Amino acid sequence: MHKINYLLILLFAIAIGSTSCDKYLEEDLVSDVSASTYYTTAQGFEDAVHATYWWTKPFFGPERGFTMSVFGTDTYTEGADGSHKTFNRYDGGLNPQQGFVRDAWRDFYRGINQANAVINRSQDLNIPEATKTARIAEVRFLRALFYFMLTSHYGDVHLTLEETEGVQIEANRTNIEEIYNQAIVPDLEFAIANLPETQSDFGRATKPAAEFLLGKVLLRRAWRTNNSGDFARSETLFSNVINNYGFALLPEFSDLWVIGNEQHSEIIWTIQNSKSQVDESLDPEGHRGHLYFLFEYDVRPGMTRDIANGRPWKRFRPTEYTLQLWDRDVDARYDKSYKHAWIANNAGTIPTWPDGTPKFEVGDTALFIPGPQRDEDWPDERIANTRYTVYTKRNDYCFECVTHLRIFPSMNKWIDDTRPDRQKEQGQRDYMLMRLGEAYLLRAEARFKQGDMDGAAEDINIIRRRGAWPGQEDNMMITAADVTLDFILDERGRELIGEAHRWMDLTRTGTLVERVRKYNPVGGPNIQDFHVVRPIPQDQIDRTQGGYPQNPGYN
Repeated sequence: MHKINYLLILLFAIAIGSTSCDKYLEEDLVSDVSASTYYTTAQGFEDAVHATYWWTKPFFGPERGFTMSVFGTDTYTEGADGSHKTFNRYDGGLNPQQGFVRDAWRDFYRGINQANAVINRSQDLNIPEATKTARIAEVRFLRALFYFMLTSHYGDVHLTLEETEGVQIEANRTNIEEIYNQAIVPDLEFAIANLPETQSDFGRATKPAAEFLLGKVLLRRAWRTNNSGDFARSETLFSNVINNYGFALLPEFSDLWVIGNEQHSEIIWTIQNSKSQVDESLDPEGHRGHLYFLFEYDVRPGMTRDIANGRPWKRFRPTEYTLQLWDRDVDARYDKSYKHAWIANNAGTIPTWPDGTPKFEVGDTALFIPGPQRDEDWPDERIANTRYTVYTKRNDYCFECVTHLRIFPSMNKWIDDTRPDRQKEQGQRDYMLMRLGEAYLLRAEARFKQGDMDGAAEDINIIRRRGAWPGQEDNMMITAADVTLDFILDERGRELIGEAHRWMDLTRTGTLVERVRKYNPVGGPNIQDFHVVRPIPQDQIDRTQGGYPQNPGYN
């Protein structure tokens, strides 16, 4: 299947005043092209639609999105490295000048303006009406996504459905409900009515993707307003996605993360990344999750950094809560999400026994992390007599400490062994934003909120059955009596760990402050009620005539 080509974003960066795409402008500049005239040609219109997709990429895949979605939750706290720890600490650094706060706001609005330009300039375009309507449905889907992300992170924000040209010094602050009513919900309803069920270009928006997103939008609104109708409609939308389009759970959980298997039956919608691992100008962002969840293996005995094990940036460290989520005797998902053994690749640092003989050779196990529920199998005497290095919670990683930040269980979902060299930051993996496994869990949540515990348990059991070790399926099953909000959040942790949903999960369900205080030893002491939204960026305030209102709690 073909994939969307984003290269012509350069043609439209001029129109929206972007400064973040200089590389495209320098390397791919097409002379004598004016956005005002090119947009109204058939090819220009298609390229303008492609360009709207590009604005998903600065958030979904790079460090910014992972930091604002994984960090500072109950599941992940800080590792040794990184300059954006304020999102985990909820300290004074999380303020209107913070870079990721500014950049996420800026780029989502650039995406919105790109969508507005496509819609506004399509009116006099001489192409088949059905084609025009389908493409407008795509950009309205994207505009809804951008507004959904903005309102979820910032609360009440500026609403505009018109293209902006030139310098603007006026901005409104529109209530979330109005943004849902005027933009997000109508855009997604239009998309559902006009998008095809499948696309020949993999990665284009589809009807089931729009239904999935609207279901999530309505579920979030229903939690906020306690609107039973939204809960019911959300359930219906997720049921449509689950039942009507031929999606199917992969039989093997770990196959979800295999590079080269990125167009499988569980995918509802992904954000495409360039498969060229040489020329970064093709895609300056890429999927960079492979960098952030890894412990510092590369300076350990018998090891050096390599492509297969990844470049360990040590950004995100699992909390103790996270590592107790799985019953590893019956649930295979921890073992298929986390790495346990590292194979020696550096003869020069292999340790020796007292008689001088090497403890192991290149190609043997060098490092081992037993992980939760397995540390007890490794008493100190056994560790002392083992050839390779064994790291346990008891001896090597302390969840309450601020000094043990380099050794911790490493999540393995995003490893990208196709990178051309061990230093490469850009990854070629597509970003899986919507998958069937989450659709079941979201429908379970909607059913739970309507009092349908049997239906919620049924959905959860479908996911748990797939996650079980062979022969343990019956032991994974739950009953209606087991369904609580905490259980649903725990199950989302087991299934979706590291998939960058957690901050929005906790703010949607109103549990962020409670669970960070309970489970995140760094962020817990500082988090306050106002942290359920981010600060409005200072540069938005400064450039708005008369100022722009700041979210309560931020200076």
